[in-house]
Amino acid sequence: MNAIPTEGKRPVEREARAGVARPMGIRSAFRARFLDVLASIYIYNEHRGYTSLDRVLEAVRARCPDRPDFIAEVEKHRADEHKHYRMFRRWFELRGTMPLKVDRTCGHIDHFIERVFRCTIEDLDTQAIVSDGAAFEQLCRVIMLTEQRGMRQVEILLTNPHVLSDRALRRIFQVVEKDEPDHYLPYQRWLTANGRVTARWRELWADYWIHKTLMLVKLPAVFLNRANPRLAVWPDEDPAAYA
Repeated sequence: MNAIPTEGKRPVEREARAGVARPMGIRSAFRARFLDVLASIYIYNEHRGYTSLDRVLEAVRARCPDRPDFIAEVEKHRADEHKHYRMFRRWFELRGTMPLKVDRTCGHIDHFIERVFRCTIEDLDTQAIVSDGAAFEQLCRVIMLTEQRGMRQVEILLTNPHVLSDRALRRIFQVVEKDEPDHYLPYQRWLTANGRVTARWRELWADYWIHKTLMLVKLPAVFLNRANPRLAVWPDEDPAAYA
């Protein structure tokens, strides 16, 4: 059989036959960067979520010792957030890379706590919240609104063609979507059962403004910052990973 002549073949075809990798197209590069940034921000928020809920659980157990159902629901919320973190970690592990190192400026709950309680999550006084009914009520609303915002965002992401094109990431967001109602309903039910306000206009405005800032400012800033370093260690292995 005659050898297939290479003369006259296009350069791209000759490179393909020689095993030379072609450069990633603009669309593919955009998609890869978008998913990288998106998953990096989500893994930060999931880690922030389940570690912060340790403080919430402490407050709920002390404030509502006669409500084992409420305590169990918050425990499930914490377990789900940890499960989601593990799924995003696995997504990065399968890609052979670490998440981008982001900070609390990418955290919805971080901004919300700082706006409402005028302190970081680390500085939140759990005992003061336990002893102050209004503060505990406020904490329940902040978590409820944050989780409702998260549920709406996941619904939007599950229509995004870049997310849908990645089978593993799509599956992760489908699991998150399924779990989300169990994350805000316990706090909403507690507020309603105790005759408390489920949302104040200042909190609704803060939630809206934080979300828009993250979507229109912070996410694009991380996307465009090619010098943004990656984590050197997983945050569940080293609490100082995001420091």
